[in-house]
Amino acid sequence: MMPAAEPSKPETKKEEVSQAKEIILFDGKSLDDWESVDIGASGTVELEGGLMIINQGDSISGAVYKKAASLPMTNYEISLEAKRLEGVDFFCGLTFPVGSVKTCATLVCGGWGGAVTGISNIDNLDASENSTSNFVRYEDNKWYAVKVRVTPENLSVWIDAKHLIDQDLKDKKVNVRPGPIESYLPLSFTTYATTAAIRNVKLKVLEEPKKTP
Repeated sequence: MMPAAEPSKPETKKEEVSQAKEIILFDGKSLDDWESVDIGASGTVELEGGLMIINQGDSISGAVYKKAASLPMTNYEISLEAKRLEGVDFFCGLTFPVGSVKTCATLVCGGWGGAVTGISNIDNLDASENSTSNFVRYEDNKWYAVKVRVTPENLSVWIDAKHLIDQDLKDKKVNVRPGPIESYLPLSFTTYATTAAIRNVKLKVLEEPKKTP
C-alpha cells in the first residue's frame, strides 16, 4: 500500500512576508552587530544596562551597523528611542541609506547648539539650511521616540509621534554632509560632543505600493 501523501502547505505570498517583517537592529543584549568608529578623539560606544551608550568625544562619535548591506535600501522604517545624557549638540544622528549604500542621508536631532532637527543633506544643503529644518527643544535625560520612513518618493520623520518632516524626493539630490560623517555610512548612530543613550532599534520592511495596471 502506498503511504498517504502529506498535505501540501499553502504558499505564503512574498508580499505578505515582506509586509510583516521586522528586524531588530539593537536588542539591548549585545553590540556585536555594531562597530565603533574613531575618527580621532571620538568617544567610546558601550553597552550599559541594555542601552547603547555613545560617549562624548571632541566631535563626532558613533557606531556603524555591520550588516547594513543585507537590509532594504528603500521602502522601510527605522524606529528607536534616544536621549541626551550630556552635551549641547546632536544626540541622535541617524545615517541611513536612501536607495543604495552609496546614497545616504542623516537625520540630525538637536544639532547646531541643541535644537535643530532635520535631514542632511537635501540638494547639498544641510539640516540647518534646507526645508526639513525644525526647531525642537530637547530635554536632557528624557527619552524621545524617533521614526524614519524611506520610500522612493519620500523621506518622513516622526518625533514622539509628531510628523515633523515630510520631504518629497522627486528631483532632489540626497547625500550626507561632506566631512567626518562620511566615515559612518551607510547605517549608523552618531553624536557630536554629546553623550547619548539609544534603545529599541528596529527596522520594518514596508510593502511596496501596488502598481496600477
